[in-house]
Parts: sequence; C-alpha cells; structure tokens
Amino acid sequence: MKKTAALLAITALISTPVLAVQGGGFVDPNAPTSVLQKGGFSGPNGTMVTVKQAQDMKDDAWVTMRGNIEKRIGDEDYLFRDATGTMTVEIDHKRWEGQTVGPKDNVELQGKLDKDFNSLELDVKQIRKLSQ
Repeated sequence: MKKTAALLAITALISTPVLAVQGGGFVDPNAPTSVLQKGGFSGPNGTMVTVKQAQDMKDDAWVTMRGNIEKRIGDEDYLFRDATGTMTVEIDHKRWEGQTVGPKDNVELQGKLDKDFNSLELDVKQIRKLSQ
C-alpha cells in the first residue's frame, strides 16, 4: 500500500505542469513560450504621435513619442522636442532606470498626456534611449 501511495505521489509530481518563473508584469498569452519576460507590459504601447498631434488629443491619452530631451526645466520636468515642436515632459527619477540621456540622444517616451485648459504635458511612464 505504501509503495502504491508513493508511486501515485511521484506520478502526480511528474505529470504536474511546470510554471515558468516570471519577474512580474503582463505576459502576452500569444507570445512564443521561449520568450522570458522580466517585467512590464508586452503589447501595444499607445499611439505613436508627434508633439503637434498630441496638442489635439484628449487628456489621459496613452501615447508614444520619439525625439530629443533638450534640457531640464524643473526637478522632474524636461523640454522635449521632435520635428513638429516642443512640449514639457515629466519624468520621475525612477523612470530613468540607470540610463544616461543627453540632448543629442534620440529617445522614445511612453506615457499619458496631461492636458489642462492652456497646457500640455506628457507624464512619462517609460523612457528608452534609441540607438544612433
């Protein structure tokens, strides 16, 4: 009887599916199983827009923008420029994730538009330095 119970326990352990270890965040169920994700969102990253296009969008719209951060204008506020114009972007210290970015570096910013009656700002949730 003990041999049967032990055999059943071993069989149950062997036939139990092994779950992949994930560091956190969302994993696309349609992604190949060989992809190891360490965290964050995997999927569409908002609409790619320019500064000019962002001016006509609604408050809280999620967008992706590409351009350059020209200078710091406050503690967490920076002047962002693309080919169509400039706007203020707010980048929390934790969003840099160890990256060093200068005015000549091309960056991709993902975040949420914060529109008031007469101002526009991007609340940056992710910054990625693009290769030159």
